[in-house]
Amino acid sequence: MLLAAGSAPVFFYNLIFMKPTIAIIEPDTLAALGLAYLIQRMMPGAEISTFSRSAELMADDEADAFFHYFVSADELLHAASYFLSRQHKTIVLLRGEDMQHLPQGFHVLNVWQKEAQLVRSIIHLAHTSHNRGGAEPEVVRQARHCGEERCAPQLTPRERDVLTGIVAGLTNKEIAQRMGVSPATVITHRKNLTEKLGTRSVSALTIFAVAHGIVRSEQIG
Repeated sequence: MLLAAGSAPVFFYNLIFMKPTIAIIEPDTLAALGLAYLIQRMMPGAEISTFSRSAELMADDEADAFFHYFVSADELLHAASYFLSRQHKTIVLLRGEDMQHLPQGFHVLNVWQKEAQLVRSIIHLAHTSHNRGGAEPEVVRQARHCGEERCAPQLTPRERDVLTGIVAGLTNKEIAQRMGVSPATVITHRKNLTEKLGTRSVSALTIFAVAHGIVRSEQIG
């Protein structure tokens, strides 16, 4: 699941001045495009390639250059030896099925989740995979912040507090208690916040909060 001692730095330094490239190996085209969309929103600086079969990936001359592989469970089993040798950077896409038939030690992502929880799971993987200590790889951090300063909405301290509460999964009442204000005040800040960001989607707000350093993955409810 984790890199052997000494193997991480080589890959890390090879990528630090490059855009991270991500491969999605998923026969379901709609599922692949949906996952690519979510990842692109989280890491605007990433380059994402989709493959319907593992054989297509292995035929790619640049197959070994991918920073992460998101692969369906079936395709993992079709090319088990290939992904076992790249286990530290492979994430298996599950659809709620039992993991017993899979090789042990892979990171997994259950795609049969609500959007907000799926986003949180992907963010958690970005912080915990590919390294020992759970620190986010620099190349991923750079990709998330790519273009961040361009027209980034400026939030007031109160709006940031409300956003932190939303991402933590708190209700308006709970956020009000935490901030020491009335629920009506929270509702006003929340309205201003969502108007500035152009969305009420909790998943989109979560992505914004993490991408702009307002919250860390462990603060996500």
